[in-house]
Amino acid sequence: MRLIAGFDAGQTHTTCRLALAGDASAAGPGEVVGEADGPGVCHLAAAEGPERFGAALRESLRRALAPLAAGEATSEPADAAVLVAAAVGASGIEQGTAVQAQGQALAAAVLGLEPERVVVTGDERTALRGAFPGGPGIVVISGTGTIAIGRNGAGREHRCAGWGWLLDGAGSAMDIGRDGLALSLQMADGRLAETPLRRALWQALGLDPDDPGAPQRLKALVVADGFGPAGFARLAPVLDRLAAAGDLRAVAVMEHNAGALSAMVAGVARSLDLVGPAVCPMGGALRHLEQLRGPFARSLAQDLPGSQLVGAAGDACQGALALAAALLQGPVEA
Repeated sequence: MRLIAGFDAGQTHTTCRLALAGDASAAGPGEVVGEADGPGVCHLAAAEGPERFGAALRESLRRALAPLAAGEATSEPADAAVLVAAAVGASGIEQGTAVQAQGQALAAAVLGLEPERVVVTGDERTALRGAFPGGPGIVVISGTGTIAIGRNGAGREHRCAGWGWLLDGAGSAMDIGRDGLALSLQMADGRLAETPLRRALWQALGLDPDDPGAPQRLKALVVADGFGPAGFARLAPVLDRLAAAGDLRAVAVMEHNAGALSAMVAGVARSLDLVGPAVCPMGGALRHLEQLRGPFARSLAQDLPGSQLVGAAGDACQGALALAAALLQGPVEA
């Protein structure tokens, strides 16, 4: 039983999906026969990056293979299962960089495959292949971070934004939370009139809004180890609720970040000469924050007339499986 694997490796968890490889003439992955989650990854350039990357692939693959070994998913004997190709979409992998080459070599070693039977790329590119498997379109992702990527009818791809949370996070849950906290401090020191925003955000962080020392505690909290982008992002649902309740400062934060997402999509469309493209919104922020999703749709209608919001044909794991299947036909660029 020849298998291919598609991995979606994010910061919180990694999903491995297994499918039958099919015969040599197969244009795509065969039947899905297994799937499981494993630990997440961090940037490969971080001190623990290679170790976490390897562990995420190894453990998620092991868990996905377990039902096959137990004979739960197929009548094939367990010892006949052989992995023949794999593709990994991982957070922080930039196309054509030394980090991508490092990930490629590490994945090949961990999975026991020849380098030409493995491809490692950014998770936004596997998301694009999953959402639009055979044609043009644009994916915009807003989660803890954010990025947009598209493909035109000639197969050319272009990405926009997503240059790291310190430089380029507008449109993300992280920026929504940080923007809200910045406003709360301006309310605390008298630059802005008070709204419910300050008390709600400070209470969400376990701070006493009536404590005169709370601003100093907030300043220390956001630079503490372990806060980072995820700490800011956790506040986005609070901003969403405040905006829904009519807090004008929260509304402004949501609309600003929605406009940033729309500008990203428009930038991709201009670069690829796409007119009235299909646009697929992805990520937890766009999925769960209604006060971001609505303004984004309105901004997009203004910035990119004729564009249409659509659902994804498949997810990032499916896009990775498609890349893995393509490896059996020859080299792929991703």
